Amino acid sequence: MSNFSENLKGLFQFIKSKTFVKNIGIAIVLLLVFVFTLQWWLGVTTNHNQKIQVPNLHKMSLAEVTQKLDELNLDFVVIDSANYNPEYPKKSIIEQDPEAGDFVKEKRKIYLTLNPSKYRDVVVPDLNGRTRRQATTHLRSIGFKVGKNVTWVHDIGKDVVRGLKHNGKKIEPGTKLPKQTTIDLILGDGNGY
Repeated sequence: MSNFSENLKGLFQFIKSKTFVKNIGIAIVLLLVFVFTLQWWLGVTTNHNQKIQVPNLHKMSLAEVTQKLDELNLDFVVIDSANYNPEYPKKSIIEQDPEAGDFVKEKRKIYLTLNPSKYRDVVVPDLNGRTRRQATTHLRSIGFKVGKNVTWVHDIGKDVVRGLKHNGKKIEPGTKLPKQTTIDLILGDGNGY
């Protein structure tokens, strides 16, 4: 027990000594210098307080985007092509992230979505034997337009699909046509036997 009390007494004397107080003071000063140096370094390397306003890139071509973002010291990444939008020029920007008007730091990547050059191709389904209403609904649901130029053929079934046409030519099921293409129906007239 006496050994423990002597060690405890020695510890208290060391804590009260000038050497201990001096070492603690040096440690505190070094810690403060380290914190302020780290804060300064982070401010410089992360461009703290620097703000670049993201420009509106909608409807711009990639060449225009490259020039504009190079001037502002920003980068870009094309992430995808969306569904074709006829209101935008082909291969132009449809969406961007961050949005126009947001503030970013230099070298920030702007993520872009492009407008494809045309509607994507869709497979023409086999609608033979379906009613006019069923065929119209199905074609519209997969992205085609149904034309008003109906061709009537002599057939027992009235308003039953007997084929499809595009630009006046008969098309076979399985043919690929761009979305939004107009397809005309070939229908039975109901006068067959």
